[in-house]
Amino acid sequence: MAFASNSGGGPMADINVTPLVDVMLVLLIIFMVTMPIQSFPIKVDLPQKTDKPLENPKEPPEPIRLRIDASNEVFWNDSPTPISALQNMMSAEVQRDPTNQPTLEIETNDEAQYEVLAKVLAAAKNAEMIKIGFVQNTQ
Repeated sequence: MAFASNSGGGPMADINVTPLVDVMLVLLIIFMVTMPIQSFPIKVDLPQKTDKPLENPKEPPEPIRLRIDASNEVFWNDSPTPISALQNMMSAEVQRDPTNQPTLEIETNDEAQYEVLAKVLAAAKNAEMIKIGFVQNTQ
């Protein structure tokens, strides 16, 4: 194998790029560190510290068990319920005692459509339910 040699006898004009690459890497690291990271704020209502304890704490009411099965049928405490009636039922539960609402425990089947769950969550939001939880099927 033959290598090209400077047979012309003139000066070599190749540029040494190693210092250029070093400078570029340092600049890249500086820009990556100083670049502001984009963040999206999520509003979370956290409990605040109080100096006085609660007077006569109320017993929480029984939770509402809402189940969506594989055929997209909704069950309110194991009784079939149409989706259109959910918001009125949830509003009635909230109006009983707005400061001591029951927890809405939602359990969905893996085969259920997301649209049904979205309608249930919209009904809960419109009824101003605060305590909503998701229950995993243990079977």
